[in-house]
Amino acid sequence: MNPKSDLIRKYDVPAPRYTSYPTVPYWEDNPTREEWISAIRRRLVPDDSAVALYLHIPFCETLCSFCGCNTSITKNHSVEDPYIETVLKEFRKYTEELPELTKRELRELHLGGGSPTYLSESNLESLLRPILDSWNISDSPEFSLEVDPRRTRLSQLEVLSKYGFKRISLGVQDFDPEVQRLVNRIQPYEQTATITEGARKLGYNSVNFDLIYGLPKQSKDSIRETIRKTLELRPDRIAFYSYAHVPWIKAAQRLFTEEDLPKGEEKRELYEIGRELFLNAGYKEIGMDHFALETDSLYSAYKNGNLHRNFMGYTTKSTDLLLGLGVSAISDSWDCFYQNEKILKKYQRRILEHGQAILRGHKLNSEDLVQRELILKLSTLGKVEVPESIFEEVRLYLASMEDDNLIEWSGKTLILTDSGKPFLRNACTGLDMRLRRKSPETKVFSQSI
Repeated sequence: MNPKSDLIRKYDVPAPRYTSYPTVPYWEDNPTREEWISAIRRRLVPDDSAVALYLHIPFCETLCSFCGCNTSITKNHSVEDPYIETVLKEFRKYTEELPELTKRELRELHLGGGSPTYLSESNLESLLRPILDSWNISDSPEFSLEVDPRRTRLSQLEVLSKYGFKRISLGVQDFDPEVQRLVNRIQPYEQTATITEGARKLGYNSVNFDLIYGLPKQSKDSIRETIRKTLELRPDRIAFYSYAHVPWIKAAQRLFTEEDLPKGEEKRELYEIGRELFLNAGYKEIGMDHFALETDSLYSAYKNGNLHRNFMGYTTKSTDLLLGLGVSAISDSWDCFYQNEKILKKYQRRILEHGQAILRGHKLNSEDLVQRELILKLSTLGKVEVPESIFEEVRLYLASMEDDNLIEWSGKTLILTDSGKPFLRNACTGLDMRLRRKSPETKVFSQSI
């Protein structure tokens, strides 16, 4: 018997990534526009409050069949100008309703997608200049972006570096040619190397690679080769995500068959192989799915207890408000979530007509706020003190993890052990009261064990 394999099999259950609490499927109390603006205003009351800004660029020239993001696939770049106009109109609507917004410190800015480098050099400037020129920028901001190395020019990265961008995340997923063929993303190693090395020469001081395990035709040997090539380029951070197969939501995932996918224990073993190789190469495990070199700011934030987690993932800075602009973008005022329309044409029409385009949201109640804080602390610190009111319930729910030495207790403080780090999501479900009430049959481990 292999104890590690036994644990992998036992705790192979679906669990959220907890970039928010409640997680999106459990949002139910939608705010009105007036309630949302009031929620923002409450967060901006202190003069020293800080803001993080997320800009969603949905466009890609080709469809990657594994992708679960909100994208718009087109090679017609005439869509750039009207989209930028729409996002800027949304931004201006916020500044009209909240004159104090841009007087607060802008501490973080993230360009996500889609592929932000779908935009031309001049259009990147057309989008960023009006926003940044009107804002009070932090003395040490963290500006970052996601890129597709196949669609990125160093001249674009040079423009962005002038606006303060220093962190870049490259979509890599896998280097194996057959895996790339099946997911419709032919991306030679040399393309990734060119953007990685070019970004560093331009002054980007933190390079992240996104890798995915569980893709069609991935094997133990192929994942080892992908990681070997990754380690040659030595990214400062690595996000190692699990592929989520949801063809009923993302029809493109029907382009390959489920028979091509590694399943269950086989899939989890791909993660364990990657994790071991990263740790052996000097990377440190940071929360869920992330690894970083000791020289990277993500590791420093983790060691100093300053790590934060929101819809942008793990960040080194905490802000009072996360404001999302663009189609499907999500905003967070801590006690309220607000998401824009996910359909591009509907988003653009509603912004142009009304200046706002809410799809859904959630007003957190008092219990939500407590649970959110608990899950955030466990996700970022690896430990959390559990309130007396739910202590016995949580300890009983996580008893199996305690028996397997994945967690331990110090009084009422729940502590994730080193061997428990890969099972952080399982531990977080013990604090997820909405999940437990909605699906009372939910277990922290597989019921087949």
